Amino acid sequence: MKPTDSSGRVKAGAEAVLTATGLGVGFFPEAGRRLEVVAGVDLRLCAGRTTALVGESGCGKSVTAAALGGLLPRGMAQDEGEIRWADGAARGPGRGLAYVFQDPGECLDPVFTVGNQIRETLPREDRGRARERLEELLLTVGFTEPARVAESYPHQLSGGMQQRAMLAMALASRPRVLVADEPTTALDVTVQAKILHLLADLQRRENLAVLLITHNLGVVAELADDLHVMYAGRIVESGPVDLLRAPRHPYVRGLLNALPRLDGAGEKLEGIPGAVPPLGRRPAGCRFHPRCPLAREICREREPELRAGADGRAVACWARTEGGWA
Repeated sequence: MKPTDSSGRVKAGAEAVLTATGLGVGFFPEAGRRLEVVAGVDLRLCAGRTTALVGESGCGKSVTAAALGGLLPRGMAQDEGEIRWADGAARGPGRGLAYVFQDPGECLDPVFTVGNQIRETLPREDRGRARERLEELLLTVGFTEPARVAESYPHQLSGGMQQRAMLAMALASRPRVLVADEPTTALDVTVQAKILHLLADLQRRENLAVLLITHNLGVVAELADDLHVMYAGRIVESGPVDLLRAPRHPYVRGLLNALPRLDGAGEKLEGIPGAVPPLGRRPAGCRFHPRCPLAREICREREPELRAGADGRAVACWARTEGGWA
């Protein structure tokens, strides 16, 4: 049994399975030229805990996740920092790390049955009992007719069933870390809830370390234990998920203010002006300052460091104070 607190969440003393320190990724569009994609990212993924990575599109969330498993696209490379497993072994997809992506229809091969695709991911020790293990996996992710599903092709399954099949495929390799990159974006709201409930249940049963990448702060508040907020390739605020109750970075506060509220019928949503700067056009100083209502001269000149406080929270902002807002 995993140690839990009164809320049912896993306590902070859980085992660190995978640690990234000072992780940096560069994009090399041509010889001798490097564009920074991600820099200075620290992650500690623990057994039984969910770590959420949030931010707008283009902030570097998926690139960070891809770097953990050596899945960076052509032209990109992890050229800063290090990634360490608790046992010291070098691992990637299928060797302790598994991924579930946002569009299962594009990830599943249309010319092979679901069963064939899951069998391909079974470790050597399970291949002698492949049929039995396949049935176990499909039952684990909620299928009541595993034999029928195993013989089906992806197009014969609904979006929610395809995502369940992807989860079965991810679990087949017996991973210690599961990366869920926007796992419910392509699904309708009802199916989203079922998949998220299943993901939380699987984590408890398998004692997985989960890295959850999402835009949905409601999902983060419900499922995550720890939170890292990214902006333009860097972490700007991190800590226990409770930081959402009183964020210290203007960007995080802006994300929350842009959410619709059930008790605010008729209220005008407060969007964040501007957009995330593209590669090669990131501003000097604090990268958020062109969009920040609290920006001062120092924000335009010097980039703030991510500084941790005694409460376990860290923030990179010149305008912050120890107690909250400047």
